[in-house]
Amino acid sequence: MIRRFENNDLHNVMQIWYETNVKAHSFISKEYWLSQYGIVKLLLPQAEVYVYEDDITKQINGFIGLSDHLIEGLFVKETAQSHGIGKQLLDYAKSIRQSLSLAVYQKNVRAILFYKREQFEIESERIDENTNENEFIMTWRK
Repeated sequence: MIRRFENNDLHNVMQIWYETNVKAHSFISKEYWLSQYGIVKLLLPQAEVYVYEDDITKQINGFIGLSDHLIEGLFVKETAQSHGIGKQLLDYAKSIRQSLSLAVYQKNVRAILFYKREQFEIESERIDENTNENEFIMTWRK
C-alpha cells in the first residue's frame, strides 16, 4: 500500500535512505552520506513523501519524495528490490503529476535503466557540486 509519510515513519525511512545510498552509490564515500544524514532527517518530514508499506508485515519497504515536479529521491530497501515496489511508487507519482524530472548519477546504471524503462528521457547532464560526480537530468511527461 502506498500512503503519505507520517512522522513515526522517520526512523525506517532514514535507514532505507542511508543504506540504499551507500549501496547504490559505492563510488561516493560512506562519510558523505553520513554527513548528509542530519539535514535529510530534518528536511524529510517537511517534504511531500509517500511510503510503500507492506500490507501484511506493515514494514516500510520504500519511499518517494517529491517537490513540485521534481523527484527528490526514490528508494527501495535492498531486500525488497526487484519486486515492483519502485515501479509502484513511480506510477503513483505519475498519477498525481503531469511531468516529473530527476537527477541520477551517471554511474548508477541500474537506476538509469529503470527510469528509461519507465519512459524517462535524458534531457541534460551536469556535475553534482557536492560530490563532483556527473549526473543526468531525466524527465517524463504524461
